[in-house]
Amino acid sequence: MKARVRGIYSTALAKLLVDHGFEIATPSVALKERLHLNNEDSPADITIHDRYDRHGVRTSGTREATGKFKELLQENLGDAIVRKWPVSVNGIYKGLLRGIDIPTRSVLVDIGDAVGRVPEEERENIQSKEVTVQVRHRRIGAKEPTLTTKITIPGRYAVLIPKSKTGVSLKIHDPNTRTRLHALGEELATSEWSIIWRTASANQPQERLKDEVKTLIREAEEVSRKAEASIAPVMIREGSYVMDVELPALSKRKLDEIRTTICPTLAGHHYYKVCGGRIAAALDMAENLLAEGKTRNEVEVIFRQEIAPEFPFAGATIDVEHVKASGLILYLGKASIEFLEEGYVQLQRIMTKGGVYDGLGAKKEAGDIAKTEARFGEWYFQTKYYSKDGEYKGCYVNVNTPLELYPHAIRYVDLEVDICVLPDGTLKVLDEEKLEKAVAKGHISGKLANLVQQKVLDVRNRLADCKRL
Repeated sequence: MKARVRGIYSTALAKLLVDHGFEIATPSVALKERLHLNNEDSPADITIHDRYDRHGVRTSGTREATGKFKELLQENLGDAIVRKWPVSVNGIYKGLLRGIDIPTRSVLVDIGDAVGRVPEEERENIQSKEVTVQVRHRRIGAKEPTLTTKITIPGRYAVLIPKSKTGVSLKIHDPNTRTRLHALGEELATSEWSIIWRTASANQPQERLKDEVKTLIREAEEVSRKAEASIAPVMIREGSYVMDVELPALSKRKLDEIRTTICPTLAGHHYYKVCGGRIAAALDMAENLLAEGKTRNEVEVIFRQEIAPEFPFAGATIDVEHVKASGLILYLGKASIEFLEEGYVQLQRIMTKGGVYDGLGAKKEAGDIAKTEARFGEWYFQTKYYSKDGEYKGCYVNVNTPLELYPHAIRYVDLEVDICVLPDGTLKVLDEEKLEKAVAKGHISGKLANLVQQKVLDVRNRLADCKRL
């Protein structure tokens, strides 16, 4: 299988992939040099690139390649969180009409893996209870996928579309190539299907392109037959599968270790790359010095002096990013750093809304004070809650991936299970069923879940009350 990798994790991930039997498609110049790769221009079975926030990667690929990469990540990166969208992008389904969503006037269609929406402008195309639809690229990862009744049949080099004009990818700039592909598309078009040539078609032999179009036409005919014969809801043609991968602190460190084996790499490389800006630029300069033969100790001293002003300090105010295994990010508000030394931090937050502290049963009031203590590298932290008058309301011990401190926020991934301690010392474990659900959904590996359960046991054994933590 072939993988195309881009972004700040590309060197380490490419090394991991190659070591486990993948080939790298269209490698960058840097990857060619570092991994001694050939220029493999054939299409990839899976494409991997940075998420917009750089705290992980997004992937798109075949069922087999996606499954193998997921297994590879969860086996080798101890705290990686993997969220695979259950719906197949470009997948064609025979769905069941579930009704009209009145506010948006979109049509709700059950496709088995999810209930999606066909936009209002396509309502007239739906004439019966059963309808053939395709998952669009819009809103990938959403609970309700966007569907269309305008079916296309995508391949590696061409896309069949209902009778229209022949098209050529705008990324193909050479006029001779565009003319040649346009003529070939006109030649191969049928009474039902026209052809759009994808970027990858530009350098392919004509016979290969003809063969793919013939194959796609046969697949289109098979889709029609399956749509007629199948019982909805059911998938009748697979598309690609999409994953969102969270790479918390330990995953970044493991990728640092992998990268170190093939090129000069400072400890914390991927963490500093996520920071971006002046920190990432200083990292590049430091690693260039390593490549020139400067000693690691010398370079690290210079680097840390350069980046120190970019990070928060005692007295500063930062955001708290509480990331759920599902991918939902809860911004817990501003926290002031009361104390910060290497390996240890104390935070304080002021509650702005009322409610109830789950598990504690205590009333949450605006003005309450939350005092958090955490050690970097540990799998949990504790937060004690007080009224604005100093009355102690109880304590939570949150089990999570090790904290990461960024220039403007502290971030971690919640691993679902919490331990709460009432003022009288009573201890309760909360949300173990949420951990089980996260494992069932594939977000958390069985190996990571076992580690979480061990950490809960360790904390319980050490905990008589919050003061003993």
